[in-house]
Amino acid sequence: MKVKIKLLHQDAKIPKYASEEAAGFDIYAIEDRIINPNKVAILPTGISLELEKGFCLQFWDRGGMGVKGIHHFAGLTDSDYRGELKVIVFNSTLDPYKIEKGDRIIQGVILPVISAEFEEVESLSETKRGEGRFHSTGKK
Repeated sequence: MKVKIKLLHQDAKIPKYASEEAAGFDIYAIEDRIINPNKVAILPTGISLELEKGFCLQFWDRGGMGVKGIHHFAGLTDSDYRGELKVIVFNSTLDPYKIEKGDRIIQGVILPVISAEFEEVESLSETKRGEGRFHSTGKK
């Protein structure tokens, strides 16, 4: 699939797949930033893109940042959005975390979108699980 990328900043980079079979591609920071403990930061990427209709872009944590306690919030970009991609991250640690210009800050994954047709009904079919939620099917 071809994806049109517009560089909006002099330090912006075109996303890259780190390996031949990688599902996600790396998106980069365009500025230095300190994310303080238990704080949220919005990180600009300096890029906008154009996806084909019927697809979306999802953001996923990079493993190296996730293991250090830096996680993304929100992360779905629709095919009709043309603004700058910005990454919302949360520092769940007790220490400041430094992002440097050029760091890989998030993974992007392009996925197909299936639009649902919602139908109001009086009841839903029965299942063994029913309304069970957290750990209702066991922990192991």
